[in-house]
Amino acid sequence: MSALAPSVQAAEKLALHALFKDKAILLIDGARRVLTTGETSPEGVKLIATDTREETAEIERDGRRQVLTLGVVASALVPEGKGRVMLFAESNGHYHTDGLINGKAVRFLVDTGATAVALSGAAAERIGIDYRRNGRPGIAQTAAGMVRTYNLTLFSVQVGEIVLYNVEAGVIEGNFPTEVLLGMSFLGQLDMKRDADKMELRQR
Repeated sequence: MSALAPSVQAAEKLALHALFKDKAILLIDGARRVLTTGETSPEGVKLIATDTREETAEIERDGRRQVLTLGVVASALVPEGKGRVMLFAESNGHYHTDGLINGKAVRFLVDTGATAVALSGAAAERIGIDYRRNGRPGIAQTAAGMVRTYNLTLFSVQVGEIVLYNVEAGVIEGNFPTEVLLGMSFLGQLDMKRDADKMELRQR
């Protein structure tokens, strides 16, 4: 076991290189590993599941799960409570940040007034969320009138080093909001501190 210890500690970069049913090829710090579902690499990365339709694989390391997207390099999983992100306000006072929903890249607008992560139907379809099948339908009043909504649970939401799982979200049919709103179903689980034009998000 001691001979494997350096490899486990050194696994800093993960990438999903190829994907099959119940099997994936991962690049872990440049080492090519072929794993079947349930198998663990010498670096301690376990393949949980594959999804060839969504082109993703779910892996686990040190008890933490992460979704990898085909062709996207991800940093190693961050230990519990260590995630920290610093955001800077734009000239209009808004905070934007790049992130991931279920392993797919999105651009967030930080919105402490939104009760949950919110995205348009168009944005949900772009990142492969079948909200009509998996969501709970409802109706909401907006400036444009009554619109159909769908409430669902996102597998993961990631901003920088911070990764949260099972995050509540709302999908609004159509093209609005034009940006994905990072609401309190995510932000409410973090410690937030504002100082002038800076906002620090820290995982508890």
